[in-house]
Amino acid sequence: MTPETKTRDLRHFDDDPTLRVHLWLETGEGMFFGLGRVQLLRLVDKLGSLNQAAKAVGMSYRAAWGRIKRTEELLGQPLLTQARGRKGYELTPLARDLIREFMAWHAEVEAFALKRAEERLPWPVRAFSGGQADIALAEK
Repeated sequence: MTPETKTRDLRHFDDDPTLRVHLWLETGEGMFFGLGRVQLLRLVDKLGSLNQAAKAVGMSYRAAWGRIKRTEELLGQPLLTQARGRKGYELTPLARDLIREFMAWHAEVEAFALKRAEERLPWPVRAFSGGQADIALAEK
């Protein structure tokens, strides 16, 4: 879209629309990995507990456990291990790698989608600025 045809007058917005991209991976058997799994894993890392992580996202422990176990079954490798010297869980190196690579891929797709929205749509579109900070994982 050219700058001459880009206008906010096509529709009244209180502020610019925000681009939201929801990406996930699935198999023929259903959901495999996505932002929900990332959020759970990051919270387990932060809180040391799958139960507390599940509560933090408004999910039952059973549902959270089922989602993590499903992904582990499909991967053939664990994402969580028993914490050493205490109750709870720790992320495996695989879980950390998956989080890092999935989020990098998500950011790349989001940046591309924003660029294309700016080129094609007749109104300004802004990047989504929340969410990532809510589930930020400290690099270790």
